Amino acid sequence: MHEYTTISPEETKKFAAQVVAALQLEPGTRGNGTIVALQGDLGAGKTVFAKGVAETLGIRENVTSPTFVIEKIYTIPEPAPWKRLVHIDAYRLEGEGELVTIGWNDIASDPGNLILLEWPECVGMGVPERAYWFEFETINEQTRKIRTEMELPTHDE
Repeated sequence: MHEYTTISPEETKKFAAQVVAALQLEPGTRGNGTIVALQGDLGAGKTVFAKGVAETLGIRENVTSPTFVIEKIYTIPEPAPWKRLVHIDAYRLEGEGELVTIGWNDIASDPGNLILLEWPECVGMGVPERAYWFEFETINEQTRKIRTEMELPTHDE
């Protein structure tokens, strides 16, 4: 397990840019969508991370948590391995069956989709093993610890 610390929302967005760069180098997901599962309490930085992903990919729309609409889809304008950023908030879903009702099987199987899934623990077995998991923890008002199996290159600035 790798642990990363960010000390501001701007650093969390920079971390998201590093994740996007690392995901672009991955050899692919066997013809499926790329899934990034984001765990953490309310206010732990998951949506800030999603904003950083969107900015990195050239999305100009205001990215907000899709808590009440469950899912938001953004077209990725920049050259990238994906065509769409699919941002899902599963907080209000009760199990994988409800995930399926929003078209999860099609979304997850489309290689043109980069999927950010907040609250993956709410949908249990609906998240495939190939997903990249990130756990966000609030340390204090600005500082976040982020744990993941994904190893990212470190850049000293």
